[in-house]
Amino acid sequence: MRPDFDKMNGMIPAIVQDVKTRDVLMMAYVNEEAYDRMLETKQTCFYSRSRNELWHKGETSGHYQHIKGMSLDCDLDTLLIEVEQIGVACHTGAYSCFFNDVIESHQNSNIFHSLEDLIEERKTQPVEKSYTNYLFDQGIDKICKKVGEEASETIIAAKNDDKDELVGEISDLFYHVFVLMASQGIKLEDIENKLGERHKVSGNKKDFHKRGEY
Repeated sequence: MRPDFDKMNGMIPAIVQDVKTRDVLMMAYVNEEAYDRMLETKQTCFYSRSRNELWHKGETSGHYQHIKGMSLDCDLDTLLIEVEQIGVACHTGAYSCFFNDVIESHQNSNIFHSLEDLIEERKTQPVEKSYTNYLFDQGIDKICKKVGEEASETIIAAKNDDKDELVGEISDLFYHVFVLMASQGIKLEDIENKLGERHKVSGNKKDFHKRGEY
């Protein structure tokens, strides 16, 4: 399956998305040569309409985009490219080219990655009176105890049929699980990859918890 390059004078738009955070990083155009180059190198390559030449993203800046996935839309004339971004995507120095809000988004789509980054920062750069650092200092037994306590409180909140209370307890549980992950060197990416593997498994789903399936 190949893009339909005949629709727009030999070029199609390509939307580039961070594979981890799901942030949309940039949009550029791709011709057939750039498309084949990406399949070969597994790095993004575009066609510069202003310079009339191929443009290997990161070739001069070092801000390469390693391709982790690529999809075509239903009309085969738009690419969605999922990448691991090295450095920043925008020539202004911003991580994403889309930073000029017209209608401000109130979605916290990257909150888990932001939380992971904050906890990792506390682990390597301790802050006085930080609760996260207190947990790290107390060690794995204390962290595990807090995870257990928060799990129990989550169950109680669910039984109380109080949505606000339950949301708060789940948030506390997530936080402490993230501290546990950081203490054991587990990344959110590891969890995402495992869930992705399970999502792809097909067949009988009855005993998924035993066989690692959904």
